[in-house]
Amino acid sequence: MNIFRLAGDVSHLVAIIILLLKIWRSKSCAGISGKSQVLFAIVFTTRYLDLFTVYISAYNTVMKVVFLALSYATVYLIYMRFRNTYDSENDTFRVEFLLVPVTGLSFLENYAFTPMEILWTFSIFLEAVAIMPQLFMITKTGEAESITTHYLFFLGLYRALYIANWVWRYHTEGFFDQIAVVSGVVQTIFYCDFFYLYVTKVLRGRGKMTLPMPV
Repeated sequence: MNIFRLAGDVSHLVAIIILLLKIWRSKSCAGISGKSQVLFAIVFTTRYLDLFTVYISAYNTVMKVVFLALSYATVYLIYMRFRNTYDSENDTFRVEFLLVPVTGLSFLENYAFTPMEILWTFSIFLEAVAIMPQLFMITKTGEAESITTHYLFFLGLYRALYIANWVWRYHTEGFFDQIAVVSGVVQTIFYCDFFYLYVTKVLRGRGKMTLPMPV
């Protein structure tokens, strides 16, 4: 394992922990898109169906279990434990606009037309767009708490580091996963504007990141 993948996994884990701590400590999930968190739970579920059938390493198995557990814990806190604080009025992104094309694409573009491969491909494509309900929610409300933006920053950093990981593996191993790379690049593009606002506003000490209100 190279340093880019390890740093990417750590950034991903930090992002999820930041979100969970934010919800637990404030006892509120205000400003957090429950729809994005459900999509991420679906991503991990469909990607790690081989958890009990394929063993790669202890690290791989532990990370799969951790990501599954944390993703479902987040969904539980939003929709069960602190459901009274969930801002459903602003979490209105139509997830079917993501699920339908992602499902269709996973049947058309995959490495093998088998249930496991199609579901793995589905998880890769879905992860690329799963953050859209959260970004849509922030755009709709016009602002985001700094802790939420920290979560998004580390999530975006995870994708950027994985791009570096793929570049490294291509040059050292000759490995190239077209589906994962293209999806990862698309996902990273979604974060570009956010990264700029994060650096220019959040890191300069403002409590919230204010965005232009949608027309």
